[in-house]
Amino acid sequence: MTPLFDSDSSQRSEEQLEEGAMLLRGFAAAEAPVLIDEVARIASAAAFRHMVTPSGYTMSVAMTNCGRLGWVSDRTGYRYTSVDPDTGAPWPAMPAAFIDIAVRAAAEAGFANYDPDACLINRYIAGAKLSLHQDRDEKDAWAPIVSVSLGLPAVFLWGGKRRSDPVRRLHLESGDIVVWGGPARFFYHGVAPLKDGQHPLTGSARINLTFRKVF
Repeated sequence: MTPLFDSDSSQRSEEQLEEGAMLLRGFAAAEAPVLIDEVARIASAAAFRHMVTPSGYTMSVAMTNCGRLGWVSDRTGYRYTSVDPDTGAPWPAMPAAFIDIAVRAAAEAGFANYDPDACLINRYIAGAKLSLHQDRDEKDAWAPIVSVSLGLPAVFLWGGKRRSDPVRRLHLESGDIVVWGGPARFFYHGVAPLKDGQHPLTGSARINLTFRKVF
C-alpha cells in the first residue's frame, strides 16, 4: 500500500518487545493531526461512552468504534457488533488514514497483508486506566493488535502470557505504535492511570486507536 503521508523517519526507532511484538516509536507522529480530526468525525456519529463490564464496573476509559465491527461491553458480556447499540446504526466506516497507518505498522512489525475489521477508539483523561488484560474476543488468534497513541503521554503496561508475569512500564508519546500478534498475541497489557496534562492536539486527553482483526 502506498503511504498517504511522508513521515519523518529521523524521529523513529524500533524496539522488539517479544517475538511477535514491537514498539514503533514516532511511527504515526506525522499523521497524528489527521488521525485526530478523523476521531472527532467518528465521535460525532458514534459518541464516546463509558461502557459497563459484565460485573457491573463502569470503565474509566471512554470508548467508541469504527469499521465493519465494533467492540462493546455491558452486563451481558463482551462482544463485537455490526451496529452501535446506542444508535442502532452501523459503526462509522474506518477512514483511509486509519487503514493506511494500521497496515503499514503491522507490516513493519512483520505482519503483512493486515486487514483490520474493527478499530476501538479509547479516550483517556487524568486518572483513567486500563487494567492488565488479554484481548480474547477475536476469532483470529494470530493477526496483530495495532495500538496507536495520540495526544498525552501514557505508561503502557506490558506483561507476559500469565497475569503473574513481570510487567514492563513503557513510556509512550504521541505517534508511538505498539504491535503484538502471532506468538505474542495473548500477552497481558494495560495502561497505568493517565497523568494530568495538556497536549496541543488533544488538550487534556489521550486518544488510543486499537485495530483488531476479528474474523
